[in-house]
Amino acid sequence: MKSAEENGDPREVAWHPRRRGTLYGHGAAEARLLGAVRSGKLHHAWLIAGPRGIGKATLAYRFARFLMQFPDAGGRQTLQVAPEAASARQVAAGSHPDLLVVERAYDAKNKRIKSEIAVDDARLAGSFFALTAGAGGWRVAIVDAADDLNGESANALLKILEEPPPKSVFLLVAHRPGALLRTIKSRCIHMELTPLNLDDTMRVLREVSPAADEEQLRRAAELSGGSPGRALELLESKGAQAFANFLSKPKLTPAARIEIANSFAGRDTSDFDIFCDLLVAWTAAKAREAGLAGGGAALARAHDGIAHSIREANALNLDRRQTAVEALTLLDEALRAA
Repeated sequence: MKSAEENGDPREVAWHPRRRGTLYGHGAAEARLLGAVRSGKLHHAWLIAGPRGIGKATLAYRFARFLMQFPDAGGRQTLQVAPEAASARQVAAGSHPDLLVVERAYDAKNKRIKSEIAVDDARLAGSFFALTAGAGGWRVAIVDAADDLNGESANALLKILEEPPPKSVFLLVAHRPGALLRTIKSRCIHMELTPLNLDDTMRVLREVSPAADEEQLRRAAELSGGSPGRALELLESKGAQAFANFLSKPKLTPAARIEIANSFAGRDTSDFDIFCDLLVAWTAAKAREAGLAGGGAALARAHDGIAHSIREANALNLDRRQTAVEALTLLDEALRAA
């Protein structure tokens, strides 16, 4: 059977969370999990929530690795496990017998990741937890991400959460916990992780992209909003480069708008989406800033207008260069009126 990496799964990158030995910015969450193990009363289900790309899955794998290496904490002061340890090697290889990962399947034939976690994938947890862990330790299931569960798969998972086997732990990663079933959330201890500061974001980026230019890393980190995952997407993105070009313009002249919009001449929509996300977030921040100073109405209207035009362009497959020009024109008018 081919591994996910051999099948071409785009998630199989060198910095995949199961391969990450370090985690920055979430010391309080680590201490809470470690304290729960030491207490001898570790709850069976944890909901690790927060924005995408800030290290939630990395924390989940880090904790799973620790539990399987040190089932009773063994006087350890951190969740760190040496990379040469048995559990670290097996987790990194995706071959640990006591770890199950429930996620969207990769369709190798069509070369795409499926849009939801299928009910059959969620049901695997039932047979997985029916087995006994090696050496009487823990069995751990990571759901990454719980947002991807559909109605059937969520209910299949709920059945196991309602009657957890002994020495079992669920770690549910969620980007939008509010969308999860209330009955699932009620059976989990909720941990909310927050975005990283700039220094910690840079530390992550330097580790996973050691050959990258320092100025490029910093620009991506500043644009990411404290999400190293987002920053990695931005590093090679023409959309982020177009946004940086926008920021560098002293004035949004017609020529400047066209220059920026010409970045989206190709058929690939991902760069356009990144540019739009950054532009909409920047406009919202400027509107809030102006609102606190007693203004901001023009920028707020521009924000709504830009967001609407982008949604329309994506829904109707309209010319993205023209959409970008129109968005920048709206913004220019709002900035002049502010």
